[in-house]
Amino acid sequence: MAAKQVLLTKDGLKRLQDELENLKTVRRQENKEAIKRARSFGDLSENSEYDEAKEEQAAIEQRITEIEAMLVNVKIIDDDTVDNSTVSVGSTVSIKDVETGDVDVYAIVGSTESNPEEGKISDECPVGKALLSKRVGDIVPVEIPDGVINYEILSIER
Repeated sequence: MAAKQVLLTKDGLKRLQDELENLKTVRRQENKEAIKRARSFGDLSENSEYDEAKEEQAAIEQRITEIEAMLVNVKIIDDDTVDNSTVSVGSTVSIKDVETGDVDVYAIVGSTESNPEEGKISDECPVGKALLSKRVGDIVPVEIPDGVINYEILSIER
């Protein structure tokens, strides 16, 4: 089975590469010191510091593996090729809740970069998926657990 393509902006790629570098150079070394320090406490069978350090080591190594796998399958979203006539990954979209009049602005990004608190939503989440390929002025129904919300697309930028 082919690995899933990972869509990233240039900034998202840089953040992922920086995180990988930090994990490999800083966090691994800090963890190595924590394991060494915990070993110095003696009996490892009842050494909670050692257990915690080994668990952290496993988490660090797992994240390194995840990032390396993502980087192998990365596709960069080039801002210059994002078409502003329809919503696509890389677009920044202003939408209005038709019922309440509330306006939100979201950047549509790949799932790896998704961070709703920063206004970045995934192309795989219900709102992001519903907006894809739509145009300014379109009314887009989005299914949520409580029913359906209708959004009007006010603008599309890159």
